[in-house]
Amino acid sequence: MRRRITAAVAASTVLAVGTGLATALAGRWASGTALGAARGGRPAGFAGIRFAVHASTADTLTLTRSAHALRPGTYRLTGRSGSAVIGPPLDVASTPDTVVRQLISVGPGRLPPGSSVGLTPQLHTGTPRSALGIEYTDVELPHGSVRLPAWLVPGPRDTWVIALHGLGATRELPLNVLPFLQELRFPVLLPGYRGDPGAPRRAERAYRLGAGEWRDAEAALRFAVRAGARRVVLYGWSTGATMALHTATHSPLHQRVAGLVLDSPVLWPTATLRAMAVRRGVPAVLRPWAVAAAQRGAPAGPPPVPPPGERGTPPPMLLVHGPDDTIAPFAASRELAGRHERNVVLHTVAQAQHAAMWNADPDGYQEALRRFLTPLM
Repeated sequence: MRRRITAAVAASTVLAVGTGLATALAGRWASGTALGAARGGRPAGFAGIRFAVHASTADTLTLTRSAHALRPGTYRLTGRSGSAVIGPPLDVASTPDTVVRQLISVGPGRLPPGSSVGLTPQLHTGTPRSALGIEYTDVELPHGSVRLPAWLVPGPRDTWVIALHGLGATRELPLNVLPFLQELRFPVLLPGYRGDPGAPRRAERAYRLGAGEWRDAEAALRFAVRAGARRVVLYGWSTGATMALHTATHSPLHQRVAGLVLDSPVLWPTATLRAMAVRRGVPAVLRPWAVAAAQRGAPAGPPPVPPPGERGTPPPMLLVHGPDDTIAPFAASRELAGRHERNVVLHTVAQAQHAAMWNADPDGYQEALRRFLTPLM
């Protein structure tokens, strides 16, 4: 009997120590490792993706063959020695182990054969002027005791677009669509958030998948209204889309929101946290603790649907999403569109990873965007 009691006490002690260690490790992942600040402009769906450069010419790059290297569209490769923008896979000189892709541009730096590279949908680095030759003004958004940095690209319309990047990205991600928005003559505000490069530090390490960070988006909305915007379109990627939904619901200025564009929105937070745990390499045994620890800061349920605005109906929404998103389930967008058929349009993009809908099909994406934005001008 004494041996059984001793064994039971020992087992309980080991379990308690193991559980405590697991909880500590999971809490560290949840508060910082996976849900922290931007990681080199690489959205969550692209974290940990690496492959090698096998060969290069003036017009092509040969890469290790993988599902990611075969994705259609345009992306930036980043390595220690440089970066490059690549176009679609080419049906030339491929082997069972490699894929040849169009080389659009190289730099800064270079990617010689043997380079290990990552993939990101964030094509541009720098400011609107340095990256695209588009004039802009550096502005500051008052937000409590701090000021958030932002780029303001002028336009003649009194409907503004506020571009809200998502988890792992920076305000350089919306530069992908900035030339198109400028063509439509919208003023565009691209804010940085607390914790972004060049912005004030976050007060909390835990990231709430947009449910807490939406107040940074509201600071941009307040700035736009004070600067003369009569109406505003909130355009968000990933958790930036979640920020847009919360802002359009909770802000005292919600009636100024004329519409929302939601790219790869995080609508089922728990599913996204599980996917991010897998993507970050959290061991399977720790994943339940990691997700539980992350959920202490993030909401368990979906974000709210904005209330009726000036016209007595919720603002129109364009959802841009695809079934191959491994971070934010496409089924959530399909369900939301099905529940709100009158004011929600769903544009599906096949073979596109999280926050890379434009990259996979820029022409189709921009046509859907044009049709949605034209009535809101």
